[in-house]
Amino acid sequence: MEANLDEALAAFQAVRGRLFGIAYRMLGSASEAEDIVQEAWLRWQGTDRTVVQDPPAFLATATTRLAINALQSARSQRETYIGPWLPEPVDTSADPTLGAERAEALGFAVLVMLERLTPTERAAYVLREAFAYPYEQICEIVQVSEAAARQLVSRARKHLTGERRREVPQSEQRRLLGAFLAAAKTGDLIQLEQLLSEDVVSYTDGGGVVRASKFPVIGRERVAKFVRAFHTHFWNGVDITEAETNGQASVMLSKDGATFAVITLVIGARGIDQILWMMNPGKLGAVTARAAV
Repeated sequence: MEANLDEALAAFQAVRGRLFGIAYRMLGSASEAEDIVQEAWLRWQGTDRTVVQDPPAFLATATTRLAINALQSARSQRETYIGPWLPEPVDTSADPTLGAERAEALGFAVLVMLERLTPTERAAYVLREAFAYPYEQICEIVQVSEAAARQLVSRARKHLTGERRREVPQSEQRRLLGAFLAAAKTGDLIQLEQLLSEDVVSYTDGGGVVRASKFPVIGRERVAKFVRAFHTHFWNGVDITEAETNGQASVMLSKDGATFAVITLVIGARGIDQILWMMNPGKLGAVTARAAV
């Protein structure tokens, strides 16, 4: 029995990173993804493994179906979420793709866009685009025909088409982030406006827990004035640490040793398209735990 459990654990550990990657992309939450992976392990323990021919496929299927169920439940909660909802940031400095062959569906902007998809569309898209699963396996996982699986992925791609932003080197993102922070701390309105695109949007996710803007701030002039408005007190005593979250250049803000925000940017052809302020304390666990190591 003990040998069998050791084999089960070895099979699970071999694909754990991938399972977390699937669940995180599905839910946009590291804490919820960890819960899903743990539940998949419990199901694996309680399964008659002698009849399982492909353990990785079994575990991916269990994880995806659990994530679909969780996402269906989470939708009603997000409809009543206070202020803008942003994904929970994860540290990708050690694992830039979080178990995927590629970093697809990991960046903040794409994760926000994925919220528009149905749970099954999101599952099919993540499995195909991030993990390159064949359609014959995707249809088994999401329990539809192969033709329907292809349609799910196609429909998801169409939803996201036009919303894509150009990929920029992390060095350029880091440069613009540094310039933005310098202008934000000094309240330099002219410099801020020069960095921002005309239709820039600033999103602050405080979740109703901390003081934060409950509505997106839109437009170059409005965003610049918004950032300038709190520069005299927001940055006092704040330590800024460079980080890589979700494959993007980011910074962690801390005061008295406690991290209270993660900031990252979405860059477009004409400058900064989005400023993302992750400030909900319940969403900072994945990055603060890493920072404490």
